[in-house]
Amino acid sequence: MKFLVKVLKFIFVPEGERAKSLYILLFIFIVAVAAFGFDFPEKWNAYGGTWHIPKFRQLDFKLGLDLKGGAHLVYVADLSNVKPADYGDAMAGLRDVIERRVNSFGIGEPNVQTAQVGGEHRLNVELAGIKDVNQAIQMIGQTPYLEFKEGRPEEETKKIQDAQKKGERVYEDPYFIATELNGKYLKRSELTFDQNTYKPVVNLVFDSEGAALFAKITGRNVGKTVAIYLDGGPISVPRVNEAITGGSAIITGDFSVQEAKQLVQRLNSGALPVPVKLISQQTVEASLGEEALKKSFQTGIWALGAVAVFMVLWYKIPGMLAIIALLGYALFTLAAFKLLGVTLTLAGIVGFILSIGMAVDANILIFARMREEFRAGKRSDLAVHDAFLRAWPSIRDSNISTLLTCFVLYFFTASLIKGFALTLAIGVLISMFSAIFVTRALLRAVIFEKLSKLKFLWYR
Repeated sequence: MKFLVKVLKFIFVPEGERAKSLYILLFIFIVAVAAFGFDFPEKWNAYGGTWHIPKFRQLDFKLGLDLKGGAHLVYVADLSNVKPADYGDAMAGLRDVIERRVNSFGIGEPNVQTAQVGGEHRLNVELAGIKDVNQAIQMIGQTPYLEFKEGRPEEETKKIQDAQKKGERVYEDPYFIATELNGKYLKRSELTFDQNTYKPVVNLVFDSEGAALFAKITGRNVGKTVAIYLDGGPISVPRVNEAITGGSAIITGDFSVQEAKQLVQRLNSGALPVPVKLISQQTVEASLGEEALKKSFQTGIWALGAVAVFMVLWYKIPGMLAIIALLGYALFTLAAFKLLGVTLTLAGIVGFILSIGMAVDANILIFARMREEFRAGKRSDLAVHDAFLRAWPSIRDSNISTLLTCFVLYFFTASLIKGFALTLAIGVLISMFSAIFVTRALLRAVIFEKLSKLKFLWYR
């Protein structure tokens, strides 16, 4: 009975550092339980009605194209009207516009990358969750290419027409020639109505550089026409009465209100800076992703189990505490993936699995140092304190070197590697928290002088 009283007093009436550690563990336990509900809301909510506990909103993990399935499209850009020195800027602008366009349709984490294959400049678009490839093509194709053209001299028009009669220069526009002004310089568009005809018109407002170009173009074409082309076809050919310096233009035409609204929406979502042509399309089946996800999950379980067996056999009680901390680490990391909106690909899951093993590295350094402190005859609380203090420089330096590697991989490699680098970096940061706070609090709460004298429970 006296022994039982001592045990209960030890558990429920802690003192000193051990009391602080228990309060910290209580807080961490509450956060871990909340993280579990956030990570797996379907399991949490299944028992929520029975126990009358608050439910978590269903929020799925974001899965990449290789796990969720979707569409893979390859476009080639027409840079014939772009100076070679501006190819890089043109492709970067094209990528940004396509990303904005697909984001407006709610596509999670589209992967849009530029590449050069031979003499072609290509745009690779991966849209996770899109099962209909035609829908994906429509999303990209609806983004208009807006350009302004000025009239050719009559003698040049006649030359082109004569050549076309002979079957030559058939793809050239005999009446208009492209100017420097295109959708790249469009700031916004808006729907208004003509005050005289009450027909819908579309107002275009250019940025400062576009306004200067428009003033220059209208200034040299006073008394002539300037054509507005959309997706390669003329939609308005107004006559210029005077130079327009206000930085705005009007598109008139036989629009319905609905057509004008759609045009405004398309223009505001981003006009393509250069034309593009679809050269390849592919659908990735979700079933392949489900199989890969299942195997990756099983691999993670085996990895966690193998680490747990090693830690318990080699480090005894500290190893058991490390596994408890590791479970918390896994819950916190998965919650971070959801909160940050990380798109999980196969490479990203590999990074997470690798981080499980790396999360134990800090614990191994601490436990090995603590073993040396015990053998030196130090008290249990002092041994734990010194072990953490002296292991910290090694933990810090190794994790910083890993984070630097992740930084290089994320910013200077292909998109396939970025998911790996991101999940590994997040895992490393959370593992430092797990080792320094969770494991230390567990050790301080469990270890005491009499128990620490049982050496077989602490190390081999």
